[in-house]
Amino acid sequence: MATEAHGSESSLAFHPMDQFKPVSLFGDGTIHWYTVTNVTLWMAITVLAIVLLLVVGSRGRAMVPSKGQSIAELMYGFVYKMVEDVAGKDAIRYFPYIMTLFSFIVFANILGLLPLSFTTTSHIAVTGVLALLVFTFVTVLGFVKNGSKFLALFWISSAPLAVRPLLAVIELISYFVRPVSHSIRLAGNMMAGHAVIKVFAGFAAIAAISPVSILAITAMYGLEILVAFIQAYVFTILTCVYLKDALHPAH
Repeated sequence: MATEAHGSESSLAFHPMDQFKPVSLFGDGTIHWYTVTNVTLWMAITVLAIVLLLVVGSRGRAMVPSKGQSIAELMYGFVYKMVEDVAGKDAIRYFPYIMTLFSFIVFANILGLLPLSFTTTSHIAVTGVLALLVFTFVTVLGFVKNGSKFLALFWISSAPLAVRPLLAVIELISYFVRPVSHSIRLAGNMMAGHAVIKVFAGFAAIAAISPVSILAITAMYGLEILVAFIQAYVFTILTCVYLKDALHPAH
């Protein structure tokens, strides 16, 4: 009886975080920076999906658009208006970069919901690189466009003179924390949702609560589809805000 109980207990054991482990596609050795893993595979699939939709799917440029062209044009118009509204018309020249960011994140999020797939945006190594690229880009752009005037971003001229140095330190710290919050927000939300789905899936093996578990999985899956778009939007709109600061530091 004890052995039987132990076997039943171990059969119900599940580890929600195992789905986020990088796994080598060729062998089980140590993973190095050049090792081809499930992470790199799904990043490549993400890029391929973007090319198929935005390049191949819209190459006809028909007056009556196909479904693929309609989706591509909808994404294009959505991101273009976001850049224009948030960062201003002079930020339109940087639209290709913003569009690339949004496309990669939203496709990676959606593809991560497929069975047996891998959510690359759940890894801080991926979102951290994206956030650091944005941080480096806007910082360099700020100094190139404004020179030393870019430092006005940290000097609150409307505040009383006595507290300006303290506010400058706070603004400087918050500025360098940007890539941390920018990356953790995306990775944390994607990881949390998938982990919850995995937990509910584990409880589906228990007959008594299986129907409730399946309903919870369905609800969470629908929520995760919404989160996939929202997190891509949040990451992109924050990039636009940072871009606005680089172009107009005194505003």
